[in-house]
Amino acid sequence: MAAMAWLEIHGTDIHYLEFGTGQPLLFLHGNGSSGLNWHQQIDFFRDRYRVIAYDSINHGHSGNSPRNEPEPDRVDELEGVLTALGIERPILCGHSMGGSTVVRWACRHPSSALALVVSGSGVARSGSGAPRATEPLPEAEAFLPPSAGTFTEDWVHEHGRQMARYAQLRSTGTRLEAQRHPRQATATRPSRDPAELVPLVKMIKSPLLAIVGRLDAALPSAEHLHELVAGSKLDVLDGNAHNEYYQSADEFNRRMVAFLDGIM
Repeated sequence: MAAMAWLEIHGTDIHYLEFGTGQPLLFLHGNGSSGLNWHQQIDFFRDRYRVIAYDSINHGHSGNSPRNEPEPDRVDELEGVLTALGIERPILCGHSMGGSTVVRWACRHPSSALALVVSGSGVARSGSGAPRATEPLPEAEAFLPPSAGTFTEDWVHEHGRQMARYAQLRSTGTRLEAQRHPRQATATRPSRDPAELVPLVKMIKSPLLAIVGRLDAALPSAEHLHELVAGSKLDVLDGNAHNEYYQSADEFNRRMVAFLDGIM
């Protein structure tokens, strides 16, 4: 099966890609990215699973939420995607913003996923984490996103074509609209506040793998997530910053396969 289609979730168009058959494996992208940014994982896993990658609201080819209103909660969005596609026991893999969505969804459904993979994300040890900027960004950043903290500088210098593709996949009309008119993120049931999140994360029973770059600012949060979820696994990729799934896709995919093969 191969499809590029839309779902109407809570009144908004959600664009998604679907390839393959069998056990559903969903990829959730990070802030500013799109489902297509997972293209190296899609190509790798499409012969093994029913692979689905969707564009979250205000990203990719999905619709925009109303200006001057908070965004819908992305966990509610994920719930809607799973329901619309008839998926009850998924494998979920999320990066950064998508990883946070996976963790918060698992707090609502501690045993419902066949497996969880959280990349470049985790649970903060204190506070509620850095708030997303709500001021408009320079438009050039849509096409040339800053690499500091996202990729290692030597990789950027040596992989100009891959970096250009990464930027091109992010730069859609939907994303430009969201950058010109930033929306405030919503996180409820649960919030991202560790005081609320930590007790719920401890209840997660689905097998969980946290993958994070050694140079990623999210490393302490990923380590904390690993500590909180009994039986979870933590893989730290040396020489990687925040976007290890893209910069070191082959190694990321290998670690993910080893984890999934070990539980299935």
